[in-house]
Amino acid sequence: MVDFKQPKYYVNREISWLAFNDRVLEEARDTANPLFERANFLAITQKNMDEWFMVRVASLQQQVMLGHDKVDAAGLTPKQQLDDVSAIAGQQIRDQYQVLTRSLLPALKREGLTLLKPEQLSKTQHNFLKHFFEQEILPVLTPMAVDSTRPFPFLANDTLNIGVRLKKSGEKSEKYLAFLQVPETFTRVIALPEEQQAILLEDAVQMFLAALFPGYTIKESMVFHILRDMELDVADDEDTPNILQEVQSKLQERERGRIIRVILSSTASKAFTAKLVKLLHVDEQRVYAVNGPIDLTFLNVWLKNNVNAQLKFLPFKGFNNPDLAPSRIFESIRAKDYLLHHPYDSFQSVLSFIQTAAQDDQVLAIKMTLYRVSGKSPIIKALGLAAQRGKQVTVLVEIKARFDEENNVHWARELEKQGVHVVYGLRGLKTHAKVTLIVRREEGDIRRYIHLGTGNYNDVTANFYTDLGLLTSDAELGADVASIFNILTGYSDPGYFHQLHMSPDGIREFIYEQIDREIANAKAGKPAGIKMKFNSLSDERMVKHLYAASHAGVPIHLIVRGITILKVGISDVSETISVHSIVGRFLEHSRIYSFENDGNPKVYLSSADLMTRNLDRRVELLFPLKDDKLRDKVLEIFETMWQDNVKTRVLQADGQYEKKDRRGVARLNAQETFIEAAVRQTDQELKQQKLTEMTQRFEPLNNPFTNENEEEKS
Repeated sequence: MVDFKQPKYYVNREISWLAFNDRVLEEARDTANPLFERANFLAITQKNMDEWFMVRVASLQQQVMLGHDKVDAAGLTPKQQLDDVSAIAGQQIRDQYQVLTRSLLPALKREGLTLLKPEQLSKTQHNFLKHFFEQEILPVLTPMAVDSTRPFPFLANDTLNIGVRLKKSGEKSEKYLAFLQVPETFTRVIALPEEQQAILLEDAVQMFLAALFPGYTIKESMVFHILRDMELDVADDEDTPNILQEVQSKLQERERGRIIRVILSSTASKAFTAKLVKLLHVDEQRVYAVNGPIDLTFLNVWLKNNVNAQLKFLPFKGFNNPDLAPSRIFESIRAKDYLLHHPYDSFQSVLSFIQTAAQDDQVLAIKMTLYRVSGKSPIIKALGLAAQRGKQVTVLVEIKARFDEENNVHWARELEKQGVHVVYGLRGLKTHAKVTLIVRREEGDIRRYIHLGTGNYNDVTANFYTDLGLLTSDAELGADVASIFNILTGYSDPGYFHQLHMSPDGIREFIYEQIDREIANAKAGKPAGIKMKFNSLSDERMVKHLYAASHAGVPIHLIVRGITILKVGISDVSETISVHSIVGRFLEHSRIYSFENDGNPKVYLSSADLMTRNLDRRVELLFPLKDDKLRDKVLEIFETMWQDNVKTRVLQADGQYEKKDRRGVARLNAQETFIEAAVRQTDQELKQQKLTEMTQRFEPLNNPFTNENEEEKS
């Protein structure tokens, strides 16, 4: 009997995450991508890594400080993990700057976009910058000395700062230190008088630092960026009388978390660096010196307003199904189910579903879960309007959604002001499910309309996250969703659901059952197979079940964007498991769970990844596609992605990811294929609309039932 728990069969989840971020970095290297998009991919790797440090590395550091020594699935203690990932992250940071300095900046310069250093400025540019500094920047700057009466200042999370070492006139000592934050009230990139030339704000500040320290000589200055531990430790138990106030309180505390990473300029002296490390109380292994601009997200600021469309992906609009137009959306959903594949299908259909309900006099109630929404959410506006029109509107706002806590607290308050019933979920659990229920009176009966999705109700990210959604009026699903909201808002334990499966516990057990059925079918010689697509696989128990299925000979195809702690190609353990990862123009976010089921495939969509937190500590939903056409459509989507040979990386037995060998094979970029299909659908619909308009215009001339007198007159 194979012991599937052996550490040699697993990869550490943090190391796997770093491998994912390296795949994003590959897109920044890929010259087949438009230049501005390559720069954007590089900025994304910075943002990804920042969040990873603030949460995952911070968590490991906390475990080390508390003396925890429990090993992970791969057999590593928190201390071993921290040491390993700090080193790997350091190499990835060096790789980021190699891409920036050797590839992107020279390529941008060839396009006429130049980022200048102070010594490269013309006299005109220098004078312009001096005037701008004196009139705009200088009044905002606050130098903070460090001495016996003025302690080291508080430096906020995710800020750029400048450290200054000074010598007082007439003294030999260079002991004086001061710090100042690079102001966030200005754009990070300053446009210079000469066309398409710019300079970084921190470089401009350093040029004229002397104006802040009259009577002192500046011996050295350096720019550095800090990150703090941003884990939100919210007490969510019976002793917490008001979870909203608790979150608001913890948000303030979080801003003063322990410093978890420092990136500074490689030009800084060793002595000054050592002094800074001591003042910040940060571990030396998480201090990284770089040769280039610190905080690579400046690229987005610099290139955002450049109008050279040839250097970006070609824009496209998702298909807006006319069946889901406001005038007939409920009629259409009553007739059949609709599958939405965003962004190839426009998110406007989801917005129309909610906006139409808000204004429809026959709609009695709207219930919804919100995990992440945009800063100017039209959904929030529609829900407020619905409440003002007298409808029963209930919204679960997850105020513990990581890095969206403040935004969600704001929207919760706004919704309450507009008369919406707002709840914050179940004690001890985050609500990550994506579901909307609309209750409508129709000809004396009550009908439920439902939207279930794999992604957030965010009209902005819906343009570049791929997700799947279902619009349906199925009675059993409607009853299940109604039960879900009764659980979330009141006290209810329905005992069972007709079609839905709910975490915690329910999704895990259901997937186990499906895997076990595939194992039994494989052993009986029946058709068996598992196809899944999700963002991350880090639950050890789920991996053990997949290993057991592979051991039984079940073919397993996994499309996993990010973390994968399993290994492939292990004899008698994972020989039948293949793992693909697609990193491209859009962030792959949809979750698909498909089982061969003896030749009659079952297909499910879900808000949940196969991570312990999703399966055990969150409210998640998994739902079936009951319509055969929609089921086959999702299987077709999966197969197209599986055949992708442009943006797919295939996990190898040694843990590395390699692109497919395309020799002698036609090029297939799945995301481009879906875009082309959406464009064709839109074109066909426009042609149909024009044809309908022409038919309506000339209809009287072709009407066989024209009045006989009219015929005689003609």
